[in-house]
Amino acid sequence: MSHDALMHMARRTLAHTRAGTVPLADGIVKVPAANYVDPARYQAELALIFRRLPLVAAASAELHRPRDYRSIELAGVPVLVVRGDDGEVRAYLNVCSHRGAVVVPEGHGSARRFTCPYHAWTYDAAGCLVGVLDREEFGPLDVASHGLRALPAAERAGLVFVVPDPRSTIDIDAFLSGYDQVLDHLGLGRCWFVGQQAVAGPNWKVAYDGYLDFYHLPVLHKDTFGTELSNQAIYDAWGPHQRVSSPDERLLRFDALPDHDWPLAALTAGVWTVFPQTSIAGFPVKGSDGSATSLYMVSTLFPGADVASSTTQQTFLSTVEPTPALQAAIEAQMRFLLGVVRDEDYATGLRIQRALATGLRRNVLFGRNEAGGQRFHGWVDRLLAAPDGASLAGLFAVPEVAHQP
Repeated sequence: MSHDALMHMARRTLAHTRAGTVPLADGIVKVPAANYVDPARYQAELALIFRRLPLVAAASAELHRPRDYRSIELAGVPVLVVRGDDGEVRAYLNVCSHRGAVVVPEGHGSARRFTCPYHAWTYDAAGCLVGVLDREEFGPLDVASHGLRALPAAERAGLVFVVPDPRSTIDIDAFLSGYDQVLDHLGLGRCWFVGQQAVAGPNWKVAYDGYLDFYHLPVLHKDTFGTELSNQAIYDAWGPHQRVSSPDERLLRFDALPDHDWPLAALTAGVWTVFPQTSIAGFPVKGSDGSATSLYMVSTLFPGADVASSTTQQTFLSTVEPTPALQAAIEAQMRFLLGVVRDEDYATGLRIQRALATGLRRNVLFGRNEAGGQRFHGWVDRLLAAPDGASLAGLFAVPEVAHQP
Protein backbone atom coordinates (compact mmCIF):
# COMPACT_ATOMS: atom_id res chain seq x y z
CA MET A 1 0.00 0.00 0.00
CA SER A 2 2.86 2.43 0.70
CA HIS A 3 4.24 1.94 -2.81
CA ASP A 4 0.75 2.57 -4.15
CA ALA A 5 0.72 5.86 -2.23
CA LEU A 6 4.04 6.86 -3.79
CA MET A 7 2.73 6.02 -7.26
CA HIS A 8 -0.46 8.00 -6.65
CA MET A 9 1.62 11.04 -5.72
CA ALA A 10 3.91 10.57 -8.72
CA ARG A 11 1.03 10.26 -11.20
CA ARG A 12 -0.65 13.31 -9.67
CA THR A 13 2.60 15.28 -9.91
CA LEU A 14 3.02 14.17 -13.51
CA ALA A 15 -0.46 15.47 -14.34
CA HIS A 16 0.40 18.87 -12.81
CA THR A 17 3.67 18.90 -14.74
CA ARG A 18 1.84 18.42 -18.03
CA ALA A 19 -0.81 20.99 -17.18
CA GLY A 20 1.64 23.56 -15.82
CA THR A 21 -0.33 23.79 -12.57
CA VAL A 22 0.07 23.20 -8.85
CA PRO A 23 -2.59 22.56 -6.22
CA LEU A 24 -3.45 25.60 -4.11
CA ALA A 25 -4.95 26.10 -0.67
CA ASP A 26 -8.37 27.69 -0.34
CA GLY A 27 -7.07 31.08 0.74
CA ILE A 28 -4.36 33.13 2.43
CA VAL A 29 -3.78 32.43 6.14
CA LYS A 30 -2.64 35.04 8.65
CA VAL A 31 -0.46 33.87 11.55
CA PRO A 32 0.00 36.34 14.42
CA ALA A 33 3.55 37.64 14.55
CA ALA A 34 3.38 37.30 18.33
CA ASN A 35 3.32 33.50 17.91
CA TYR A 36 7.03 33.66 17.07
CA VAL A 37 8.13 35.97 19.88
CA ASP A 38 5.83 35.50 22.89
CA PRO A 39 7.81 33.85 25.74
CA ALA A 40 4.66 32.50 27.40
CA ARG A 41 3.51 30.82 24.20
CA TYR A 42 7.01 29.42 23.76
CA GLN A 43 6.88 27.78 27.18
CA ALA A 44 3.50 26.30 26.25
CA GLU A 45 5.01 24.89 23.04
CA LEU A 46 7.80 23.24 25.01
CA ALA A 47 5.33 21.69 27.47
CA LEU A 48 2.48 20.74 25.14
CA ILE A 49 4.40 19.82 21.98
CA PHE A 50 8.05 19.02 22.62
CA ARG A 51 7.63 17.27 25.96
CA ARG A 52 4.62 15.14 25.11
CA LEU A 53 5.18 14.10 21.47
CA PRO A 54 7.62 11.53 20.06
CA LEU A 55 10.73 13.42 18.89
CA VAL A 56 13.41 12.22 16.51
CA ALA A 57 16.36 11.57 18.84
CA ALA A 58 18.70 9.75 16.45
CA ALA A 59 18.99 7.97 13.16
CA SER A 60 19.08 4.18 13.40
CA ALA A 61 22.48 4.31 11.69
CA GLU A 62 23.90 6.14 14.73
CA LEU A 63 23.09 3.04 16.81
CA HIS A 64 24.37 0.49 14.34
CA ARG A 65 25.51 -2.22 16.78
CA PRO A 66 24.34 -3.55 20.13
CA ARG A 67 25.56 -1.32 23.00
CA ASP A 68 25.89 1.72 20.73
CA TYR A 69 24.41 4.75 22.43
CA ARG A 70 23.61 8.40 21.90
CA SER A 71 23.30 10.94 24.69
CA ILE A 72 21.23 13.97 23.72
CA GLU A 73 19.12 16.72 25.27
CA LEU A 74 15.50 16.84 24.08
CA ALA A 75 13.57 19.97 25.01
CA GLY A 76 15.79 20.44 28.04
CA VAL A 77 15.55 16.79 29.12
CA PRO A 78 18.80 14.76 29.16
CA VAL A 79 18.15 11.48 27.32
CA LEU A 80 20.25 8.35 26.83
CA VAL A 81 19.35 6.14 23.85
CA VAL A 82 20.90 2.66 23.74
CA ARG A 83 20.66 -0.32 21.41
CA GLY A 84 20.47 -3.40 23.60
CA ASP A 85 22.10 -6.77 23.08
CA ASP A 86 18.74 -7.94 21.72
CA GLY A 87 18.86 -5.28 18.99
CA GLU A 88 16.04 -3.21 20.49
CA VAL A 89 16.44 0.53 21.03
CA ARG A 90 15.58 1.85 24.48
CA ALA A 91 15.68 5.31 26.01
CA TYR A 92 16.26 6.50 29.55
CA LEU A 93 16.23 9.70 31.51
CA ASN A 94 19.97 10.37 31.59
CA VAL A 95 19.90 11.31 35.27
CA CYS A 96 21.53 9.36 38.09
CA SER A 97 19.06 8.07 40.65
CA HIS A 98 21.46 9.02 43.44
CA ARG A 99 21.76 12.82 43.24
CA GLY A 100 20.53 13.77 39.80
CA ALA A 101 23.82 14.13 37.92
CA VAL A 102 23.83 13.62 34.15
CA VAL A 103 25.36 10.16 33.72
CA VAL A 104 26.60 10.22 30.10
CA PRO A 105 27.89 13.39 28.38
CA GLU A 106 26.24 14.33 25.10
CA GLY A 107 27.59 12.42 22.12
CA HIS A 108 27.92 8.93 20.64
CA GLY A 109 29.75 5.84 21.76
CA SER A 110 29.58 2.18 22.63
CA ALA A 111 29.57 0.89 26.18
CA ARG A 112 28.53 -2.07 28.30
CA ARG A 113 28.23 0.06 31.44
CA PHE A 114 27.51 3.72 32.16
CA THR A 115 29.15 5.24 35.24
CA CYS A 116 28.00 8.49 36.80
CA PRO A 117 30.90 11.00 36.96
CA TYR A 118 29.78 12.31 40.36
CA HIS A 119 29.75 9.26 42.67
CA ALA A 120 30.46 6.38 40.26
CA TRP A 121 27.06 4.72 40.46
CA THR A 122 26.95 2.39 37.46
CA TYR A 123 24.14 1.29 35.13
CA ASP A 124 23.99 -1.35 32.40
CA ALA A 125 22.57 -1.05 28.88
CA ALA A 126 19.16 -2.09 30.23
CA GLY A 127 19.19 0.89 32.61
CA CYS A 128 19.60 -1.29 35.70
CA LEU A 129 21.67 -0.06 38.62
CA VAL A 130 24.55 -2.56 38.83
CA GLY A 131 27.11 -0.76 40.96
CA VAL A 132 26.99 1.47 44.05
CA LEU A 133 30.23 2.90 45.38
CA ASP A 134 30.88 1.80 48.99
CA ARG A 135 27.51 0.14 49.07
CA GLU A 136 27.74 -1.16 52.65
CA GLU A 137 28.58 2.28 54.00
CA PHE A 138 25.85 3.91 51.88
CA GLY A 139 23.11 1.95 53.62
CA PRO A 140 20.14 -0.25 52.67
CA LEU A 141 19.03 0.36 49.10
CA ASP A 142 16.49 -1.32 46.84
CA VAL A 143 18.74 -1.52 43.78
CA ALA A 144 15.94 -2.79 41.53
CA SER A 145 13.95 0.42 41.97
CA HIS A 146 16.87 2.79 41.40
CA GLY A 147 17.74 2.18 37.78
CA LEU A 148 17.59 4.82 35.07
CA ARG A 149 14.00 5.84 34.43
CA ALA A 150 12.70 4.50 31.12
CA LEU A 151 11.27 6.81 28.48
CA PRO A 152 8.86 5.80 25.68
CA ALA A 153 10.95 4.95 22.60
CA ALA A 154 10.35 3.39 19.20
CA GLU A 155 12.24 2.81 15.98
CA ARG A 156 10.49 3.40 12.67
CA ALA A 157 11.73 3.94 9.08
CA GLY A 158 15.36 4.30 10.16
CA LEU A 159 14.62 6.91 12.84
CA VAL A 160 14.57 6.60 16.63
CA PHE A 161 11.72 8.40 18.39
CA VAL A 162 11.69 9.28 22.09
CA VAL A 163 9.07 11.04 24.20
CA PRO A 164 10.97 13.07 26.85
CA ASP A 165 8.34 12.33 29.49
CA PRO A 166 8.09 8.91 31.19
CA ARG A 167 4.40 9.50 31.88
CA SER A 168 3.47 9.72 28.20
CA THR A 169 1.04 7.19 26.74
CA ILE A 170 1.14 8.36 23.11
CA ASP A 171 1.01 5.55 20.58
CA ILE A 172 3.85 5.99 18.05
CA ASP A 173 1.86 4.35 15.26
CA ALA A 174 -1.11 6.64 15.83
CA PHE A 175 1.24 9.63 15.93
CA LEU A 176 2.88 8.72 12.62
CA SER A 177 -0.50 8.14 10.92
CA GLY A 178 1.03 5.66 8.45
CA TYR A 179 3.77 8.09 7.40
CA ASP A 180 6.54 5.71 8.46
CA GLN A 181 5.37 3.11 5.92
CA VAL A 182 5.96 5.56 3.08
CA LEU A 183 9.06 7.11 4.65
CA ASP A 184 10.59 3.65 4.89
CA HIS A 185 11.08 3.68 1.10
CA LEU A 186 13.90 6.20 1.59
CA GLY A 187 15.95 3.36 3.10
CA LEU A 188 17.30 5.38 6.03
CA GLY A 189 17.54 2.23 8.12
CA ARG A 190 20.00 0.75 5.63
CA CYS A 191 22.28 3.80 5.51
CA TRP A 192 25.73 4.55 6.93
CA PHE A 193 26.19 7.37 9.44
CA VAL A 194 28.85 9.62 7.88
CA GLY A 195 28.80 12.93 9.73
CA GLN A 196 27.08 15.44 11.97
CA GLN A 197 27.23 19.19 12.53
CA ALA A 198 25.18 21.88 14.26
CA VAL A 199 24.01 25.36 13.33
CA ALA A 200 22.40 28.04 15.51
CA GLY A 201 19.11 29.46 14.31
CA PRO A 202 16.01 31.53 15.14
CA ASN A 203 12.75 30.50 16.82
CA TRP A 204 12.00 26.89 15.93
CA LYS A 205 8.89 27.82 13.93
CA VAL A 206 10.77 30.36 11.80
CA ALA A 207 13.27 27.59 11.03
CA TYR A 208 10.59 24.95 10.39
CA ASP A 209 8.70 27.30 8.08
CA GLY A 210 11.75 27.28 5.81
CA TYR A 211 11.83 23.50 5.48
CA LEU A 212 8.26 23.55 4.18
CA ASP A 213 8.85 26.49 1.84
CA PHE A 214 9.91 26.08 -1.80
CA TYR A 215 8.69 29.59 -2.64
CA HIS A 216 12.01 31.12 -1.51
CA LEU A 217 14.39 28.70 -3.24
CA PRO A 218 15.32 30.57 -6.44
CA VAL A 219 15.36 33.90 -4.56
CA LEU A 220 17.25 33.38 -1.31
CA HIS A 221 19.47 30.63 -2.77
CA LYS A 222 20.07 32.20 -6.17
CA ASP A 223 23.85 32.15 -5.71
CA THR A 224 24.07 28.56 -4.39
CA PHE A 225 21.58 26.07 -5.79
CA GLY A 226 18.22 27.82 -5.97
CA THR A 227 18.21 28.26 -9.74
CA GLU A 228 18.20 24.48 -10.14
CA LEU A 229 14.98 24.10 -8.15
CA SER A 230 11.35 25.00 -8.67
CA ASN A 231 9.60 27.44 -6.34
CA GLN A 232 6.33 25.53 -6.82
CA ALA A 233 5.30 23.12 -4.10
CA ILE A 234 2.96 20.14 -3.85
CA TYR A 235 2.15 19.01 -0.32
CA ASP A 236 1.04 15.64 1.02
CA ALA A 237 0.26 15.07 4.69
CA TRP A 238 -0.02 12.15 7.08
CA GLY A 239 -1.46 13.74 10.19
CA PRO A 240 0.98 16.60 10.99
CA HIS A 241 3.82 15.13 8.88
CA GLN A 242 4.36 16.43 5.35
CA ARG A 243 6.20 15.72 2.15
CA VAL A 244 7.00 18.66 -0.14
CA SER A 245 7.65 17.99 -3.83
CA SER A 246 7.45 19.92 -7.12
CA PRO A 247 6.24 19.45 -10.69
CA ASP A 248 9.10 17.61 -12.37
CA GLU A 249 9.55 17.21 -16.12
CA ARG A 250 11.91 14.31 -15.50
CA LEU A 251 8.86 12.22 -14.59
CA LEU A 252 7.66 12.38 -18.19
CA ARG A 253 10.22 9.75 -19.21
CA PHE A 254 8.57 7.19 -16.90
CA ASP A 255 4.98 7.82 -17.99
CA ALA A 256 4.64 4.69 -20.15
CA LEU A 257 6.31 2.39 -17.62
CA PRO A 258 4.32 0.01 -15.39
CA ASP A 259 4.16 1.21 -11.81
CA HIS A 260 6.63 -1.40 -10.55
CA ASP A 261 9.29 -0.21 -13.03
CA TRP A 262 9.42 3.39 -11.83
CA PRO A 263 12.79 4.10 -10.12
CA LEU A 264 12.46 4.60 -6.39
CA ALA A 265 14.53 7.79 -6.51
CA ALA A 266 11.89 9.40 -8.72
CA LEU A 267 9.13 8.37 -6.32
CA THR A 268 10.83 9.65 -3.16
CA ALA A 269 12.20 13.00 -4.34
CA GLY A 270 11.43 16.11 -2.30
CA VAL A 271 11.67 17.12 1.34
CA TRP A 272 10.14 14.90 4.01
CA THR A 273 9.28 16.52 7.33
CA VAL A 274 8.48 14.83 10.63
CA PHE A 275 6.48 17.05 13.00
CA PRO A 276 7.53 18.90 15.06
CA GLN A 277 11.29 19.08 14.47
CA THR A 278 12.76 17.08 11.59
CA SER A 279 13.36 17.52 7.88
CA ILE A 280 14.92 14.99 5.48
CA ALA A 281 16.42 15.95 2.11
CA GLY A 282 18.60 13.98 -0.29
CA PHE A 283 21.58 15.08 -2.41
CA PRO A 284 23.62 13.15 -5.00
CA VAL A 285 27.35 13.05 -4.22
CA LYS A 286 30.20 11.68 -6.34
CA GLY A 287 33.73 10.89 -5.23
CA SER A 288 36.88 11.54 -7.26
CA ASP A 289 37.29 7.77 -7.65
CA GLY A 290 33.94 7.45 -9.47
CA SER A 291 32.00 6.22 -6.43
CA ALA A 292 28.62 7.79 -5.77
CA THR A 293 25.91 7.94 -3.14
CA SER A 294 22.62 9.50 -2.24
CA LEU A 295 23.41 11.60 0.81
CA TYR A 296 20.55 12.29 3.20
CA MET A 297 20.64 15.33 5.47
CA VAL A 298 18.40 14.75 8.49
CA SER A 299 17.91 18.18 10.06
CA THR A 300 16.64 18.01 13.62
CA LEU A 301 15.48 21.19 15.38
CA PHE A 302 16.03 21.73 19.09
CA PRO A 303 14.32 24.74 20.71
CA GLY A 304 16.78 27.07 22.42
CA ALA A 305 17.05 28.58 25.87
CA ASP A 306 14.64 31.34 24.87
CA VAL A 307 11.92 32.05 22.32
CA ALA A 308 14.35 33.63 19.83
CA SER A 309 16.78 30.74 19.44
CA SER A 310 17.14 27.16 18.33
CA THR A 311 19.85 24.72 17.30
CA THR A 312 19.63 22.45 14.29
CA GLN A 313 21.65 19.25 14.18
CA GLN A 314 22.39 18.05 10.66
CA THR A 315 22.93 14.29 10.57
CA PHE A 316 24.27 12.84 7.32
CA LEU A 317 23.50 9.34 6.07
CA SER A 318 24.96 7.65 3.00
CA THR A 319 23.16 4.95 1.03
CA VAL A 320 26.51 3.21 0.44
CA GLU A 321 29.53 2.65 2.64
CA PRO A 322 31.83 5.45 1.47
CA THR A 323 35.31 5.03 0.08
CA PRO A 324 37.89 7.57 1.32
CA ALA A 325 37.36 9.61 -1.84
CA LEU A 326 33.58 9.54 -1.43
CA GLN A 327 33.88 10.47 2.24
CA ALA A 328 35.94 13.51 1.25
CA ALA A 329 33.23 14.52 -1.24
CA ILE A 330 30.58 13.98 1.44
CA GLU A 331 32.44 16.26 3.85
CA ALA A 332 32.70 18.93 1.14
CA GLN A 333 28.93 18.67 0.61
CA MET A 334 28.40 18.94 4.37
CA ARG A 335 30.42 22.17 4.49
CA PHE A 336 28.44 23.54 1.55
CA LEU A 337 25.08 22.72 3.17
CA LEU A 338 26.18 24.16 6.50
CA GLY A 339 27.02 27.41 4.75
CA VAL A 340 23.71 27.50 2.87
CA VAL A 341 21.64 26.96 6.01
CA ARG A 342 23.76 29.21 8.27
CA ASP A 343 24.46 32.10 5.88
CA GLU A 344 21.25 32.12 3.86
CA ASP A 345 18.32 30.38 5.59
CA TYR A 346 19.11 31.06 9.23
CA ALA A 347 20.74 34.45 8.69
CA THR A 348 17.46 35.49 7.08
CA GLY A 349 15.48 33.78 9.85
CA LEU A 350 17.38 35.61 12.57
CA ARG A 351 16.64 38.93 10.86
CA ILE A 352 12.97 37.89 10.68
CA GLN A 353 13.09 37.12 14.39
CA ARG A 354 14.46 40.55 15.27
CA ALA A 355 11.96 42.30 13.01
CA LEU A 356 8.97 40.48 14.49
CA ALA A 357 10.23 41.15 18.03
CA THR A 358 9.69 44.89 17.45
CA GLY A 359 5.95 44.25 17.71
CA LEU A 360 5.33 46.49 14.70
CA ARG A 361 4.05 43.71 12.47
CA ARG A 362 0.76 42.12 13.52
CA ASN A 363 0.71 39.12 11.19
CA VAL A 364 2.75 37.10 8.74
CA LEU A 365 1.12 35.60 5.66
CA PHE A 366 1.00 32.11 4.16
CA GLY A 367 -0.32 32.19 0.62
CA ARG A 368 -2.41 29.70 -1.29
CA ASN A 369 0.85 28.28 -2.64
CA GLU A 370 2.14 27.75 0.92
CA ALA A 371 -0.31 25.13 2.15
CA GLY A 372 2.42 23.30 4.06
CA GLY A 373 3.06 26.25 6.34
CA GLN A 374 -0.67 26.73 6.81
CA ARG A 375 -1.05 23.11 7.89
CA PHE A 376 2.00 23.25 10.19
CA HIS A 377 0.72 26.27 12.13
CA GLY A 378 -2.72 24.72 12.31
CA TRP A 379 -1.24 21.69 14.04
CA VAL A 380 0.72 23.86 16.48
CA ASP A 381 -2.48 25.69 17.43
CA ARG A 382 -4.40 22.42 17.74
CA LEU A 383 -1.85 20.91 20.12
CA LEU A 384 -1.67 24.03 22.27
CA ALA A 385 -5.45 23.91 22.60
CA ALA A 386 -5.33 20.30 23.88
CA PRO A 387 -4.87 20.57 27.65
CA ASP A 388 -1.94 18.98 29.42
CA GLY A 389 -2.84 15.48 30.52
CA ALA A 390 -5.46 15.09 27.79
CA SER A 391 -5.36 12.06 25.52
CA LEU A 392 -3.98 12.99 22.10
CA ALA A 393 -4.83 9.71 20.39
CA GLY A 394 -7.85 11.17 18.64
CA LEU A 395 -5.82 14.01 17.14
CA PHE A 396 -3.51 11.63 15.31
CA ALA A 397 -6.12 9.14 14.19
CA VAL A 398 -5.62 10.08 10.54
CA PRO A 399 -4.97 6.76 8.77
CA GLU A 400 -5.15 8.11 5.21
CA VAL A 401 -2.85 10.55 3.51
CA ALA A 402 -4.31 13.99 2.84
CA HIS A 403 -3.30 14.82 -0.74
CA GLN A 404 -3.67 18.17 -2.32
CA PRO A 405 -5.86 17.77 -5.41
